Amino acid sequence: MCGRFSLTTELHKLAERFFLENSSDLDYQLSFNVAPGQRILAIVSGEKKNRAGYLNWGLVPSFAKDKKIGYKMINARAETLQDKVSFNRLLDRRKCLIPADGFYEWKQMNGKKVPVRFTMKDHEPFAFAGLWDRWVHNKEEYVSCTLITTSPNELVKEVHNRMPVILKKEQEENWLKKGYTDKNELLDMCQPFDAKLMKAYEVSSLVNSPKNNHAKCVEPV
Repeated sequence: MCGRFSLTTELHKLAERFFLENSSDLDYQLSFNVAPGQRILAIVSGEKKNRAGYLNWGLVPSFAKDKKIGYKMINARAETLQDKVSFNRLLDRRKCLIPADGFYEWKQMNGKKVPVRFTMKDHEPFAFAGLWDRWVHNKEEYVSCTLITTSPNELVKEVHNRMPVILKKEQEENWLKKGYTDKNELLDMCQPFDAKLMKAYEVSSLVNSPKNNHAKCVEPV
């Protein structure tokens, strides 16, 4: 699964990287330790460029009876997207990019769990493949999302048996494109990212608690 990530890139860089048309409308803050249940930045296709906004991390399907189900749906496995109603119907019309510049996993060392941060070697931001949905009940609206995961690449598998789907830049437009319904091609995008373009390093146990959200979370130890 993917249960933590970071987004510490300045907004003007994100706006340029992801062709955002509404960056000036965002109440954006850097986040060094993003956790499930929080509101996270997500990107969808806009009228001319892309639009960004905040969604709750933990998918609540529109047909759910209780939004508490979102705590169980922070991730969606790429291998079973077409088999689960909650996800399959969203592939047609409710896909999103979730920008990040690193993610965390924990490895077992001497009986302890040690946090490891994965980033790009060039330190540039990237996009997770995501799905979103809108739940409305008794006049309450709740818009949420999930991160898609896949098998790990050569770098990540030393730490964990899953990794988030990181899209290649050239795939992002088709992932967001409205009406793009070639599910086989969409699923082909959900492959492990090239390990040669990534790096990993140990970080402080501060990241274990989502209450800690500051620069020390991303510093090497």
